[in-house]
Amino acid sequence: MRKIIVTEFITLDGVMEAPGGNETTHPHAGWQFLYNAPETGKYKVEELASVDALLLGRKTYDIFAGYWPHQTGKEFADPINNLPKYVVSKHLEKAEWNNSHILRDVAKEVAALKNTKGGDILVYGSATLVKALLHHDLVDELRLMVFPVSIGGGLRIFDDNREMKKYELKYSQVTDKGVLILEYQPIR
Repeated sequence: MRKIIVTEFITLDGVMEAPGGNETTHPHAGWQFLYNAPETGKYKVEELASVDALLLGRKTYDIFAGYWPHQTGKEFADPINNLPKYVVSKHLEKAEWNNSHILRDVAKEVAALKNTKGGDILVYGSATLVKALLHHDLVDELRLMVFPVSIGGGLRIFDDNREMKKYELKYSQVTDKGVLILEYQPIR
């Protein structure tokens, strides 16, 4: 069975952000750039190299599809462009980015995808999708880069929904800039 691995950049107060920082109108967008370090870049390259597919929400897919097809590079751009990409959307008509496929139902189709042959599947960002994956217990690993900053609000993957989920720490690392790299597995 394939694993669904969720990976996020997150603040101490639980706000997530993409590395570009321009995906939201938050007044403190771009906080992730303050903590660039070789360790975090190496971790992200190795993380991508360890999977066989991407699973994305529609908004993240739109951002990626607008940027990555115009990029090249063996460590990051080429793999992202070549990997199979599954985008979960009820309304997207076409997914034209190379090797992209549309899924409509998180609970049924993502569960079925996990049961196909192949390696692990990585989820970048995609807050709405991640919330649904967590709710349906479809996340097999949660990887968080926790940055030593709080920004007082924004997009979160953990809402106040009163669902309790327990996790076991699998791996941890602290960078020189104080970023925590944490890998958790759910306890089921």
